[in-house]
Amino acid sequence: MTSSTVPVLRVDNVWKFFGEHPVLRGISIEVAAHEVVVLIGASGSGKSTLLKTINLLEPVNDGQIFLGNEDITDPRVKPDAVRAQVGVVFQHFNLFPHMNVLANVTLALRQVHGQDRATADARGRELLARIGLADKANEYPDRLSGGQQQRVAIARAVATDPRLLLLDEITSALDPQLVGEVLDLVRGLKESGSTILMATHEMGFARRVADRVVFLKDGVIVESGTPEEIFDRPQHPATKEFLARVLNPLG
Repeated sequence: MTSSTVPVLRVDNVWKFFGEHPVLRGISIEVAAHEVVVLIGASGSGKSTLLKTINLLEPVNDGQIFLGNEDITDPRVKPDAVRAQVGVVFQHFNLFPHMNVLANVTLALRQVHGQDRATADARGRELLARIGLADKANEYPDRLSGGQQQRVAIARAVATDPRLLLLDEITSALDPQLVGEVLDLVRGLKESGSTILMATHEMGFARRVADRVVFLKDGVIVESGTPEEIFDRPQHPATKEFLARVLNPLG
């Protein structure tokens, strides 16, 4: 493969066990540069565990994960060097409460990438302006709404221009009226060319923003395809059942 055709992420036959229980069973998936791949499935289907294995928060029991050409599951790989290339946002904001918003956004720039404070702060203020929170730079997280905190967490994740952005149910802890502002930010990241692998329960958003949708059940990829293929013409009975349940919860 030439460098232009090597996917940003390649997960190859990954297995993960918790004790005797397999939570990922032979998962294989690729994410190309500037592609948005959305993972859907019920709670417990393996979406979050898959994202944690990619960020090396959970070791795999078998299989390989490649970031570009590098096998990041090789035990000789330094996890912090991998994480410096991957931005992650979890469902709970994980902002440092003792740091103001600007310090949260610029922490990795200063501590991991070695930028001086003036350069990092300029980048941080630019990002805060882009997400509509320029006036919150000196506020502390507990003074922000949940939606604002999650937007800050996303800004922190993209501050270092990561090769890959992992988003794990980033709206599930938010009040319904705050979901839109966070999803609008993700849509903007897609339009700016970010490479994103995200897990979500927001089916309407998945339809609008995904290049590809992957349905997981019991740690297995059951079906994948374009949003039109998955939402309008699902092939597998399990996919049809899941979508019927989440799209028509009272039906």
